Amino acid sequence: MPRTSPASPEAPLTPNRPRAAVAMKPGAATALLDARSLAALGEVCDLAELPALDDFATDRARAVLADVEILVTGWGCPPLDAAALAAAPRLRAVVHTAGSVRGHITEECWDRGIEVSSAAAANALPVAEYTVAMILLSGKRVLERAREYRAERRRDNWLATPSTVGNHGRTVGILSASLIGRRVIELLRPYDLPVLLHDPYVTDAEAAALGVRPVGLAELFAQSDVVSVHTPLLPSTRGLVDRELLTSMRPDAVLINTARGAVVDQDALTDVLRQDRIRAILDVTDPDPLPTAHPLWGCDNALITPHLAGSQGNEWQRLVGLAVGEVDRWAAGDGFAHPVRRERLAFLA
Repeated sequence: MPRTSPASPEAPLTPNRPRAAVAMKPGAATALLDARSLAALGEVCDLAELPALDDFATDRARAVLADVEILVTGWGCPPLDAAALAAAPRLRAVVHTAGSVRGHITEECWDRGIEVSSAAAANALPVAEYTVAMILLSGKRVLERAREYRAERRRDNWLATPSTVGNHGRTVGILSASLIGRRVIELLRPYDLPVLLHDPYVTDAEAAALGVRPVGLAELFAQSDVVSVHTPLLPSTRGLVDRELLTSMRPDAVLINTARGAVVDQDALTDVLRQDRIRAILDVTDPDPLPTAHPLWGCDNALITPHLAGSQGNEWQRLVGLAVGEVDRWAAGDGFAHPVRRERLAFLA
């Protein structure tokens, strides 16, 4: 039975070929949607011609939105507020080619019953791969030892390597069993690395199924050789990783943050790093990027990367592939495989 517009219940929409448009900033559209991606989208929907919509108030945007049923969104999509939705009476679904939908999905979307999908699951994989790589590299102290090797141009005495170096039995603590946190746990399974987990929403049975040991927050930091932060930034998690937790970490332990910079008390982290007690690998900071004169830049025991853990380059094709699959499922009446639920939004990044 054909779907019908909420604005005109008797008016059938195009069966199996929904009218769609792209909404994201032009640079994102250029990066994500190459000819192959556009062809794939064209197979499953009637796609409005680019350029992508990046301002819903223009005459062109209003003309496109007038009969659009599904929006394919990305970085830089404007908020779908009441004014935008009024211009899009047939809009029934949003497929996001990135992770978080907080920037553009509004309460008005939920109130109107618009279905939402996100490529967060696809974006979780490269972040998890980055995290596992950094866990293993930090265990062997690869980056520090490579820097010393370049400076001294001679090998060290490998028989004198301290017992703290290596990845045998090193304890990894995961803060939050988010999509990314769960992928990290999954990717760590082949390694001889016991994993602790702190997530108040994960039951003991779920933790057992994941193959991890659930612990309290304080124990996670005190007992782990490396703590990897994967909790979303919420009012309750801002500054969650505080001075007390950081100072409780084992000497030479590593803090990895690929979540949001503000989850960590950055002033406290800077102080602890300057004491040379622990190490840190930061793909996110607060603010992001850091001011050029920030003291963290001068900490040799901090590796700061430019928010590169998430999908980049050829990894964008994984996001678009998921989005194409979601449009296809929705057009066939099968619903989304990766839906974003209103009741879960408070727990998502």
